[in-house]
Amino acid sequence: METAKPSSDAHTWNRLLILHAHVEGKLATVLQRRHGLGLSEYRALGFLDEAERSELRMTELADRLGLNQSSVTRLVGRLNAAEFTYRDLCPDDKRGAYTVLTDAGRARYREARTTYDATLSAALDELAAADPAHAAIVAAARSAA
Repeated sequence: METAKPSSDAHTWNRLLILHAHVEGKLATVLQRRHGLGLSEYRALGFLDEAERSELRMTELADRLGLNQSSVTRLVGRLNAAEFTYRDLCPDDKRGAYTVLTDAGRARYREARTTYDATLSAALDELAAADPAHAAIVAAARSAA
C-alpha cells in the first residue's frame, strides 16, 4: 500500500510548527530562568506595556494571548500576586475588569525584553543554519517585517 505524501501546504505548515516549537521552547526556558516569567506572562506584560493607559480588559488580553478566559484569569492572578499588574473595575460596566500594568511590571518586562529579543534571534538563526527549508522560512519572515 502506497503512503500518501503531505501536500505542499501541509509540508510547509509542518516546518512552521517545528520552527515554532523550537523557538517557543528556547524562549520559555530562558525567560523563566533569567527573569522568573512564563512566556504567556511575558507577552501579557508586553501587550499591557503597549496598550493605551497600560491597561486592557480581560477579554482583550485573552484574545491577544490566544488563551481562554479561565487561563487568562489564572495568568493575571499570578501577575497580580507578583505585583506586576492590578485589577481595576470598568467604570461604565461593573461586570468588566481591566488588568493594569504596574511600574514593577513594566520594569520586569523591559528587563526581559532584551533577553527575549536575543534568544528569539539566536533560535531562528540556529534553525536556519541547520536546515535550508527553515532558512528560507526565516528569511521570508524577516524580509516581510
